[in-house]
Amino acid sequence: MSQPLVSIITPSYNSKRFVAATIQSVLNQTYSNFELIIVDDCSKDNSFEMLSDLSKKDNRIKVYKLEKNSGAAMARNYGIQIANGKYLAFLDSDDLWDVNKLELQVEFMERNNYVFTFTNYRMIDEQGTALNKVVKCPSMIDYKNLLKNTTIGCLTVMLNIAELGKPVMPNLQPEDTALWLKILRKNNKAYCLQQELASYRLVGNSASSNKIKVAKKMWIVYRKSENINRIKASWYFINYAWNAVKKHYL
Repeated sequence: MSQPLVSIITPSYNSKRFVAATIQSVLNQTYSNFELIIVDDCSKDNSFEMLSDLSKKDNRIKVYKLEKNSGAAMARNYGIQIANGKYLAFLDSDDLWDVNKLELQVEFMERNNYVFTFTNYRMIDEQGTALNKVVKCPSMIDYKNLLKNTTIGCLTVMLNIAELGKPVMPNLQPEDTALWLKILRKNNKAYCLQQELASYRLVGNSASSNKIKVAKKMWIVYRKSENINRIKASWYFINYAWNAVKKHYL
C-alpha cells in the first residue's frame, strides 16, 4: 500500500542554533513520503542560507522566505497554502520528533479515519536533555474541553486536510490553540495517540516561555476569537490556568 504524502510545516526565524537537529529528526523518520516545508521569516542569523544548503541534499526539504517579517502564524499559513499532502503536520524549528512519529501517527489516522490527531510528548532543555516531564494527553478532546486545557502540543498535531480543507492559522497568539479551537468548533474531535513521540524544547526567550503573557493572550482568544462572554471566559480561564500549572510544574 502506498504511503499518503505528509506535508510538514516548519516556521523559521533566527533558528540556526537548533534547526539542523530538527531537520535531522525528520530525515530520520521511518516514514519516507513527506515534504518538509520550511518558511523563513526574514531571519538575521544566516539560517536561511544554511537551510537553502540543506535543501540541496534532499529534495523533500523545500525552503521559502517571506518578503517581510510577519510572525510564525503567517509563516505557517504560507507553508499550508503550498502544501501538497493528504496530511498536514507541524514542527517548530527547535523541536524534535522520534523516528517513528510519522509512521505511527499516519497509521493511527488511516486505521480510524480520524481527521485530527495529536500525541503525548516530553520536554527537553536547550541542550536537548530530558527534563523528566511528559505531557500525557486524554484519548479524545473536544471544543469545550480544549477551552479549559493546554494539552495539544503543536509539534504533535496531524490534520487530514483532504477532509478538513487547508486551514488558516489565526494571527492571534497562541495561534496554534486558536486554530485547534476553530477546527473543533465545527463538531470535530481530536484524538490522542498515547505515546511519547516528540520532544518540546524549552528555550529561555521563546514566545511560550513568559507564562503571564501567554495567559493574557489566551484570554484574548476567549473574548475576541471565540466571542465567549466574560463569565464563561473566566470559568474556562481558571481551568486553563490550573491545567497549565499541572502541565509545567506538577
